[in-house]
Amino acid sequence: MFARQAFRTAQPLRQAFRKYSAEAAPKAPEPPKGKSSLTPIYVAVGLTGAGIGLYRYSSGSTPAERPKVFVGGDQGWVDLKLANVEVLSHNTKRLRFEFEDKEAVSGLHVASALLTKFNPEGGKAVIRPYTPVSDEAQPGYLELVVKAYPNGPMSQHIHSMNTEQRLAFKGPLPKYPWEANKHDHICLIAGGTGITPMYQLAREIFKNPEDKTKVTLVFGNVKEEDILLKKEFEELENTYPRRFRAFYVLDNPPKEWTGGKGYISKELLKTVLPEPKEENIKLFVCGPPGMYKAISGPKVSPKDQGELSGILQELGYNKDQVYKF
Repeated sequence: MFARQAFRTAQPLRQAFRKYSAEAAPKAPEPPKGKSSLTPIYVAVGLTGAGIGLYRYSSGSTPAERPKVFVGGDQGWVDLKLANVEVLSHNTKRLRFEFEDKEAVSGLHVASALLTKFNPEGGKAVIRPYTPVSDEAQPGYLELVVKAYPNGPMSQHIHSMNTEQRLAFKGPLPKYPWEANKHDHICLIAGGTGITPMYQLAREIFKNPEDKTKVTLVFGNVKEEDILLKKEFEELENTYPRRFRAFYVLDNPPKEWTGGKGYISKELLKTVLPEPKEENIKLFVCGPPGMYKAISGPKVSPKDQGELSGILQELGYNKDQVYKF
């Protein structure tokens, strides 16, 4: 859907706008001081009934340091065994890869990603980056959400894998370093599988009670079943209705759809994003090439963000206010 040069104007949203406050809606009591600093909030039930844990920080104690699977530098590739596969839609799977050390954590930080690699028979090695959707503090495994694309050799390979097979990983690849309250308000503009680094960032913010950052998500897809991690974002929206809001746009919506229709448009972004003149805001963009071209302009390389163009430049934002994953 994002391959076209221009986006269609989204229809007026029926989603209600919410006023923000610095506090989350009541959900569950915080742990007493001095108790464990990790309280899991489980969302998104998988095939085995296990969920992705959102771990809240507390100031009562510091969790014990766990060994890290990925340490960067000259570590090289690490082969991980595929332990579980969950079918999310006709072309999307959630895949769990186990660590040899069940007490180890991935070693990723927010925001960062991993490289994956496989060697097709008689061909050149295929290498692609992915952002895990499992929490960085989760011991024993990591999880990827992967959509299979017709001309995507890595996504097709991952979808063809059976449990007990192995995939090579390397990292972490540092992206945008996050710390609590780094910005007052951030906006996540995503398309398709570009949602995974956005979820990583949002999860990090809302699991930390000291972080009061406001978050707005604008997420474009073709069909409703293409909306990845919707349950996870609904959990955040229900838990933090005054600090998190999400707007979904579909190119081919069902009749009962009440969200945006068409493509992520200039009119939509002007309506839901903070004004460019507001202080300490940051806009993050991630999606297919056509989306980058229309929204922000492409980045030149992993180390060169390139110039800002497209809709965000037209709306008056400057280069320093935008980060392209």
